[in-house]
Amino acid sequence: MAGHSHHHGHSHSHAHGHGHDHHAHAPTEAGYDRAFAIGIALNLGFVIVEAGFGFVADSVALLADAGHNLSDVLGLAVAWGAMALGRAAPSKRFTYGLKGSTILAALTNALLLLVALGAIVLEAAQRMAAPAPVAGGTVSIVAAIGIAVNLGTAMLFMRGRKGDINIRGAYLHMASDAAVSAGVVVAGLAILWTGETWIDPIVSIAIAALIFWQTAGLLRESVEMSLGAVPRGIDYDKVRMSLRTLPGVARVHHVHIWPMSTTDTVLTAHLVIPAGHPGDAFLEEARGMLEHRFGIGHATLQVEIVGEENDSPPCAPADHHRH
Repeated sequence: MAGHSHHHGHSHSHAHGHGHDHHAHAPTEAGYDRAFAIGIALNLGFVIVEAGFGFVADSVALLADAGHNLSDVLGLAVAWGAMALGRAAPSKRFTYGLKGSTILAALTNALLLLVALGAIVLEAAQRMAAPAPVAGGTVSIVAAIGIAVNLGTAMLFMRGRKGDINIRGAYLHMASDAAVSAGVVVAGLAILWTGETWIDPIVSIAIAALIFWQTAGLLRESVEMSLGAVPRGIDYDKVRMSLRTLPGVARVHHVHIWPMSTTDTVLTAHLVIPAGHPGDAFLEEARGMLEHRFGIGHATLQVEIVGEENDSPPCAPADHHRH
């Protein structure tokens, strides 16, 4: 495979892509810092109030919702910390910096929610076996405040939810919590009108089902990212075909795409090109195409020139996964 020794310009392409991508994300980070600070302060204050009224009213629905909100406070803190770590400069030990911490934060968030889920289901089951009187009016009033707090916090993260699983996790937690609080309001009013205390644990189980539903997707995607899977928003076949159809490219192999963080994607690929390839200008065009079409800002391309020493590509078609 003599062609492997020809890889002109790939380091230039990678460096240029990295700089552009960092610049694109930097202006939004200060806004997210404020969003995290406000969201944590609002929700922590509400957790204290809600838990206090939950004990006074003897409501498992309020206590469950407070526990869920507490896990969200922890989740927001983890996500915020990961975003801060992601700004660390690359080093000899961590050559991409600590950007991958945002993936770990998303995974941690999902696991925190699963812990909250188990606690809610256990407590609800105990209350169904031995129902206790509940102050329905107090439950409804406190949970109604929770709707405003959770919706307000969710709005802080709405604009970034599509491009970052870390931000989307924060948004989904808050938006679903608003729905959960609405359910608690309904339960409190129903208890107030009917006097049926079994409604409270039933609502708690419904809360648990909602948490599980929202957590399943977050857990699945964060595990995939932790394992270096191609990000969900990127079609591997389309990327490969886009590289293959660039002028002068005879074959593409060794294509690898993985997430560096929840917002940054890395690609490496070998391009087989006949002798007389256009050089650095071609690599810059390829890098620009990958960034603008697929959001891949860190592309390293190795050119394999054929035609001078042999008349066929250095690797067979089925060889594209071999290193």
